[in-house]
Amino acid sequence: MYAPSKDILTTGAGIEQAQLIDNHGRKITYLRLAITDRCNLRCSYCMPEQGVEPVAHGETLSYEELERLARLFLEMGITKIRVTGGEPFVRRGCMDFLERLKYDLGVKHLVVTTNGVETARHLKRLKALPISGINLSLDTLDRERFRTITRRDRLADVLNTLYGALELGIKVKVNSVVSEETSDAEILQLGQLAEVHRLSLRFIEKMPFSGEKMVEARVDLGLAQRLAKLFPGLVERQADNGSTAKEFMVKGYRGSLGIIEGSSRKFCSTCNRVRITPQGMLKVCLYDNGVLDLKELIRGEISDEGLLERIRECLNKRFADGHQTESANGRAEQPSMASIGG
Repeated sequence: MYAPSKDILTTGAGIEQAQLIDNHGRKITYLRLAITDRCNLRCSYCMPEQGVEPVAHGETLSYEELERLARLFLEMGITKIRVTGGEPFVRRGCMDFLERLKYDLGVKHLVVTTNGVETARHLKRLKALPISGINLSLDTLDRERFRTITRRDRLADVLNTLYGALELGIKVKVNSVVSEETSDAEILQLGQLAEVHRLSLRFIEKMPFSGEKMVEARVDLGLAQRLAKLFPGLVERQADNGSTAKEFMVKGYRGSLGIIEGSSRKFCSTCNRVRITPQGMLKVCLYDNGVLDLKELIRGEISDEGLLERIRECLNKRFADGHQTESANGRAEQPSMASIGG
């Protein structure tokens, strides 16, 4: 279904576009835009130890192509754009691109997901935008465990980014993947960040995007029960509409704790997002294999109107949830999260 008349938008150019609404009545207001599949870490849950075969430079969307897509999605009612990777700051010109999204295209809520390794030197420019927030990947505060998980010894650089962003008053969400090896002590230590600082610390269920062969069995880590035991007095609070996280307050904490149930996929009914991979594939669900090759269409000189119509057609065929999507898109191997867009 498409938007009713009350959801018609008028763009700066005076063109009327229908608000993006999928066939289940979910309004799409959030675009995750991956600008590279390259990364300077090798996290075990994201890619194999040897890494993944990088996409050739010419097969990655150019900044001009990315800006065209961003503009079109803004015309269809997108209010939030998250720039992701891989690691976005390994791509030359990333900071300039963020400034064009904000200043030239007028993105209302511009956020970035980063592993923090090379981000500290950009913090003052990010603050000046202003960036609406940073999502920082950080799975442990123990140097040796960090090296084991990421296969790189860069914890000090990530912490420089974390504390530098907090000092500048940039809104920070810390994303921590919980695996079978994550100890209670690690969870408690990470949780103390939210006790001392005004940040959101979200624990994430490990998801099947490691670039390895598919494994049928999934481990239920009981994150909600585990956090309730480790943090007495945990009180759930109302999350933002479309949020993938359950959020909790703890008495005496300056920040908040959260859980992202990625494997159980309990947030699908309010999903308000779509993704574009570095290769220009439109994904209307994290678990699909890509539903539309935007790069091929753009390089085939499709008009804006034609591109908009093709995007709407894809949203009109969306599955109800990630389980249905995964069933319909069978895979022999898990894709790497770096190639999808964090």
